[in-house]
Amino acid sequence: MLAVGAFAAVVGAGSAVALTETAPAAPTKILPPDSAVSPPWQGEKNNDAVNRGFEFTVPDADNLADFHGNPSHPALSLYVGGNYFFAMAPLVKAFEKKYPEYKGRLYWETLPPGLLVRQMKAGGTVTVGNMTWSVKPDVYLAGLGAVKKQISAGLLQAPAVPYVTNTLTIMVASDNPKGVKTLADLEREDIKLAMPNPEFEGITRQIQESLEKAGGKDLAQHVYHDKVGTGGTMLTHIHHRQTPLWIMQGKADAGVTWQSEAVFQEQAGHPIRHVDIPAAQNTTAIYAGAIVKGSQHRKAAQRWLDFIRSDEGVSIFKQYGFQKYEGKGA
Repeated sequence: MLAVGAFAAVVGAGSAVALTETAPAAPTKILPPDSAVSPPWQGEKNNDAVNRGFEFTVPDADNLADFHGNPSHPALSLYVGGNYFFAMAPLVKAFEKKYPEYKGRLYWETLPPGLLVRQMKAGGTVTVGNMTWSVKPDVYLAGLGAVKKQISAGLLQAPAVPYVTNTLTIMVASDNPKGVKTLADLEREDIKLAMPNPEFEGITRQIQESLEKAGGKDLAQHVYHDKVGTGGTMLTHIHHRQTPLWIMQGKADAGVTWQSEAVFQEQAGHPIRHVDIPAAQNTTAIYAGAIVKGSQHRKAAQRWLDFIRSDEGVSIFKQYGFQKYEGKGA
């Protein structure tokens, strides 16, 4: 029988769990290089505002990590599926070099695509803590399927514009203490997982496809149902931020993410590495965007869509492992 102390440690991790003999052991705690900063990859580069006025940021207390720039009268507003938040700073910098009239006038959000749709349906209004503000988007960027869905729903204007692709990987701590080698290993009870939430994170569909390729429906069921029930799988709200953070904080041992997210963490020097998933078990996503119906800045919106699929835009994506979309227009 599991010791009471071990059970308390699992409950303290914040998951709803039941006392079972198969509850996983607590992961090893590995701190990022600068553990005082949370998340440790902010760097304040993802802010387009030129005049920042009085600056006040307190890690873990006052930190709006997925909102960028000045929401007051932007010249272009982008709702970006958050899993390439790290590529936005160099993309915006290059875009503004090409079109200097937009310098300091871009606003963008990097929440999961499903949550961005909820904000669009709320008229562009969002509340974080005690602050509420409204910025309607000009461009919505997510997976091709999600973009087509919102075109059909009447929120976006055709066509969907595809530009790059991405594949899945297994994110682990730099020394991979649990020896994770394959997707099938995620079934092990001694490996605690951070996995994207099926309710609003689109990547979940590709992950479940890959789990089924690696171990059939039983593996997908175990990772996304059985281990959730025992606390062995914690579901994220923003996987591209929570999965690496939970691994570095010792709350999780592994999680499936986009390859680009793991590459970024490695490039940033954080104690994260990735385990490749074989092509036969992997799933490729196509990223796309479309202009939002009623956009107030259509010219700027079209320029952004043209830029991110240009050679210059794609070269920035490739720095993080993305590949150019080579298919025909959707």
